[in-house]
Amino acid sequence: MPGIIRRLFANHRPRLGGLDILKYIGPGFVVTVGFIDPGNWATNVAAGSRFGYALLWVVTLSTLILILVQHNAAHLGIATGLCLSEAAAKFFRQPWRALFLGSAMLASIATSLAELLGAAIGLNMLFGLPLMGGALLTAGVVLGVLFSNGYRVIERAIIGFVSLIGFSFIYELFLAQVDWPATARGLVLPAFPDQSSLIIMAVLGAVVMPHNIFLHSEIIQSRQWHRENAASIREHLRYEYIDTILAMGVGWAINSAMIVMAAAVFFASGVTVSELSQAEATLRPLLGGSAAMIFAVALLLAGFSSSVSSAMAGGSIFAGVFGEPLDLRDNHSRLGALLSIGLATLAVFFWRDPFQGLIWSQVALSIQLPWTILGLILLTSSVEVMGEYRNRGGEKWMLWGIGLLVAALNGLLLVSFF
Repeated sequence: MPGIIRRLFANHRPRLGGLDILKYIGPGFVVTVGFIDPGNWATNVAAGSRFGYALLWVVTLSTLILILVQHNAAHLGIATGLCLSEAAAKFFRQPWRALFLGSAMLASIATSLAELLGAAIGLNMLFGLPLMGGALLTAGVVLGVLFSNGYRVIERAIIGFVSLIGFSFIYELFLAQVDWPATARGLVLPAFPDQSSLIIMAVLGAVVMPHNIFLHSEIIQSRQWHRENAASIREHLRYEYIDTILAMGVGWAINSAMIVMAAAVFFASGVTVSELSQAEATLRPLLGGSAAMIFAVALLLAGFSSSVSSAMAGGSIFAGVFGEPLDLRDNHSRLGALLSIGLATLAVFFWRDPFQGLIWSQVALSIQLPWTILGLILLTSSVEVMGEYRNRGGEKWMLWGIGLLVAALNGLLLVSFF
């Protein structure tokens, strides 16, 4: 095993000169916005309030999986100039192509459902707007901003504000009565409390999100680094790995802090959270009486920014079916984004319990995840697709192991229902 690990990281030792790395930092952090979307908030609060610190290991394991999977998605984009959906359309045959891209589109819709529900809950907390009305308003604003290309103007402000709320959870760890020995055990020791399989799968799906894998490869390929010489491509691959590790590490810290705070605030008091609005209590040690309003605003903005990301992923997946990159001036990309947001908005009308809707949307992502990982493995291990940059040896087999592990956890969830 040590030999495999050494070989795995042998090609990821860039020589950092001054601020050179800053040129490559970015795509991973854009994807990390998904770490603090409403689906993550719901699953983390549910995990902490119901099972205390016991499920922290799921975030640790999911983040390790995510680093390798997201790196390979970026690897595909850098080496080929194709996003994951384009590569699948080009190299997969029917019916596998239809199954792969069709299930990915469903995952994008499930993600959009969670984001719209979160934004709608935020609007309800702030203005008393009914859930369905809030979802419709959010969907309209998201599509309007997306199709007018106006999102780039406010993207940084939204990401900055939502990230600030995420980091506030980390800061709160020093204010709350946290059981640190239990936290340390929970981060590294797997535990399967009774009736926890649904939440385990929800946390996994909330961290390793299929649509983010597609979006990461889309963002990377748009830079068209594959057109440069071989030495430059290898440099991009090395620096991208650092970007991914740093960004996913930030996501791990924020997700873990959310569970720890929920355990310290709710589990320690014997309170099980059944509504996302209850989670504002986790911000009270830091924000006091303003916690509810700040939480609602953050939830609204997290839902809005994440809805745009999921719509972009839907546009990328749908455009890829036709062998095209994401371009929201093109009808295929627009239709994909519209399907992702439109069908998710329709689904809101069928969920009587929004909190459970958030949980089950993340479970749906976990169920689809093995298909995305399998497709990614086949593409990034192919000489035809990747040429000299294909995965070999340890990294290839670790990806297969991840796919089998996620499939096994899905099997555990299925068995638990019987």
